[in-house]
Parts: sequence; C-alpha cells; structure tokens
Amino acid sequence: MDKAPTLHDFAAGETGRGPSIPTDEANNPRAGQWDGRRMSKRMIADYKTFIVTDGEGVRNSLYVSGCPFHCVDCFNSSIWDFQAGHEYTQRLEDKIIEDLRAPWVQGITFLGGEPLLNTPVLVPLAERIRAEFGKTKDIWCWTGYTWEELMRPGETPDKLDLLHMIDVLVDGRYIKSQHDSLLQFRGSKNQRILDVPASFAAGRPVIWGRLHDQERDIPEIYLKDRMAGEDLQSSS
Repeated sequence: MDKAPTLHDFAAGETGRGPSIPTDEANNPRAGQWDGRRMSKRMIADYKTFIVTDGEGVRNSLYVSGCPFHCVDCFNSSIWDFQAGHEYTQRLEDKIIEDLRAPWVQGITFLGGEPLLNTPVLVPLAERIRAEFGKTKDIWCWTGYTWEELMRPGETPDKLDLLHMIDVLVDGRYIKSQHDSLLQFRGSKNQRILDVPASFAAGRPVIWGRLHDQERDIPEIYLKDRMAGEDLQSSS
C-alpha cells in the first residue's frame, strides 16, 4: 500500500490566498515556488473528444501529466508524476486543431495533472487555437491554484500568459472534507467557476454567469413521502 504524501503549507503566515486556502488536505505553494517551465516534461495523460462532462457544451479535453498539489483523494492521483503518460507531439496538436473544427464542438478543456504547470505545452497550443479560431472556440481550464494565488507578486509569468487566453477557470484544490456531488463541474465547495476576462477587467474573481448548482433536500423529500404513506394507511 502506497504511503500518503506529507503535505505542507509552504507559504505559512500568508493570508488572502482564496477560499479555504491554506488547507491541510493538499500542498500550499509559495508564489513562484513551482515553475512549469522547468517542471513540465511535456507529457500527456489522455486526450478525449466530443464529451460533455468537462465544461459547457460538447468539448474536447486534454489531460496533462504532473501535479504537486497532491490533494487528498484526488480523482487523478495516477498522473501526479510529470513523466506519466506519453509525450505531447505535433501530430497530437494537429489532431486537436482538426477536432476543434467540428461545428458542434464548443471548445477545449485543459485538465490534469496541473495545467498551469504544463505551460510549455499549453501556451503554444492556446496561441494556435486563438490564431486558428479566434474566440469562436472557448478554452476552459481546471487548476489547483486559486485566482488570488495566481495574482500574487512573484508568481511565474507563464501562468498569466496562459490565463489570459482562457475563458473559464475552475480554481482551487479539491478538498475532500468539502466534497459535494451537487456542484456543477467541480468536486468541493471551495472551488469556483470563474469568468476569466471579467475577472481581469474587475481586478477580482468574477463567478461565471451560467453557474447553476443542483439543489435538493433529501431528508425533506423522504419526510413528505413517509407522511403521505402514513396518511394512506390511516385512511384505509
């Protein structure tokens, strides 16, 4: 049985890092501590086409390898290793571009692993997508970083280079103790779906305008059903 990794708050004492950060259920980096320009091995864990689970509409999704956040009960812990999977190639990039030409595909999603630590792959790819399609295809991205962490002085500039080409960002670590299966496109309550251009314009995180989490009260529903059953029995 693999030993669980030791988790650290490398920026102890720092405040204003975003919702529920720091957490003792993941690593918490200092600004600029992790530099994807050095850490990325240009490895890809998976590429999926025409799916509807990784953001709005029909999408293609690119899963990059490598993540040092090490969130407890991470769904993709098998690709924490930056050398997992297979090498990103020009042939794969050309296929991604060709797949995006399908009129029913709304855009592409970057996941991982940690996309903002795989900028040697994703910055050139995002630049090509913008050159080929302009804003007709949107780019979604998941990250363990919070918006506030990405805006800290001293963060590596490549992260912002990529962020400026992203339309929608799902930010924040997955925190097991805040897991909620009713959330739209995210796993724990601390995570947010952010409108990136609006957030840059406002100078603060702005929630994506089409957010719609599910709502239900199972105990109340169960109680109503039970009361209806009791009424039926009493009348018979």
